[in-house]
Amino acid sequence: MHHFIFPSKDTWISSGSSKVTGEKFTNQNFGRDQILEIKKQFFNFSFDFPTRALVQFSGTEFTELSASIVDRTIPSSSAEYYLRMYEAEGNSEFSDTPYILAAQPISQSWTEGVGKFGDNPKNIHGCSWNNYSSPLGLGENPWDTTGGDVLSVSSSAQTFNSETADIEMDVTNMTNMWLKEQVPNNGMLIRFSGAQETDSIRQANLKFFSRNTHTIFSPRLEVRWDDHLPCTGSNTGSLTELTMSGLADNFLYMQGLREEYKVGERVKFRVGARKRYIQKSFTNSVQTVTGSYIPEGSGSYAIKDVATDEFIVPFSAYTSMSCDANGPYFNQWLDGFYPDRVYKIQLKLKYDDGQEQVFDDDFEFIVKRK
Repeated sequence: MHHFIFPSKDTWISSGSSKVTGEKFTNQNFGRDQILEIKKQFFNFSFDFPTRALVQFSGTEFTELSASIVDRTIPSSSAEYYLRMYEAEGNSEFSDTPYILAAQPISQSWTEGVGKFGDNPKNIHGCSWNNYSSPLGLGENPWDTTGGDVLSVSSSAQTFNSETADIEMDVTNMTNMWLKEQVPNNGMLIRFSGAQETDSIRQANLKFFSRNTHTIFSPRLEVRWDDHLPCTGSNTGSLTELTMSGLADNFLYMQGLREEYKVGERVKFRVGARKRYIQKSFTNSVQTVTGSYIPEGSGSYAIKDVATDEFIVPFSAYTSMSCDANGPYFNQWLDGFYPDRVYKIQLKLKYDDGQEQVFDDDFEFIVKRK
C-alpha cells in the first residue's frame, strides 16, 4: 500500500537580501508562495546566502494516520515514511559533485504566514529566517538559532548525483518519534547538508512545488507498507494456479471496476486472471471459465494520473497482489488522491523466466469529492 497525507503548512526562508534594493529577506514571510526554494545564491561568482524550506504534516490527516497505527491497520513495526517533494523547474545550476539534502525535526511551533516573494511592501507577519512568528502588532519572535531551531534527535538525508531533484527521502525515524509523541510534531526543516550549504560549489538551485500549488505535485508524506494477503494455502480456495512458465499467454483484467469513487474511500479492487484464449470443447453443458489465482509474488499493480501520465502508486514491493477464495485483488486508500481527476490502473505479471507483462487496457476511474 502507498498512502499519502498532505502538509498542514509549509514555507521557505531566506538569509539574504536584494542586490537591487538592499531589502533584507531575513524577516520576510513567503508562506503563500506556490514554490519552496532550497538554494545557494551566488553573486559575482561568489557564494552569497542559502535558503531553506519548512514543511509540517499535522491536523486531521496525521491524527487519522496515528489512529491507523494504534488500531494496527497500519503495522507500526514495518511501515515506512517518505518525504516527497517535486521539482517545479529544471535544475539549471548544478555541478558534477553530488549534493545532499538533509531534514531535521523543528523544535518549536511556527506560523506559516500569508506572504509572497513579490509582495511590496514585503510581508513580515509569519515565519522567516529570523523569526518563527511575527504576529501583527506583537513584535518579532526570534528563533533561538536564526534559520530555524531543530532537534538533533533525528536526521534524514538523501544524496543526489546528476539525477532528478525530486525528493524521496526516508523520514521513518522522525515520523515514528512524532507518532509515539517522543518529540513534538512541529514539522521538518530541509536544507543542504552540513558545509555544502555555505561552500563555494554550485550544487543546485532547487525550486519545489508548495502546498499552494495548483498542480498535483504538492509535497506529501508517503506511507508504505505491505498489506497483501499471500496467494497460498487456504487463501486460494478452489481457484486454479495461473501458469507462470513464460510459455502461457495469460490475461489480467479488472472486475467490477466502477467509473467513479469518492475521496477517502478504501477500495478493494478485484482482478480477473485467466489464459487469454480458452480452448473450445464440445460437451453437453455450457462451458464455464474457472477463475485462476496469481502465484505468490508474481502479480502487482500501479495507478497513474491520466492527464500527467505520472505514477501516483508505482509498481513496488508494496503493491503485491492479494488473493482470497474469489480471486486476486488489491486494496487502495483514496484519501490522498486529488478529486475530479481520472486515474488508470495497470496490472503486471512477473514470469518464472524473468519476463514481465504489463496490462494497460484503459482500466480507468475518476475520484470525486465527498
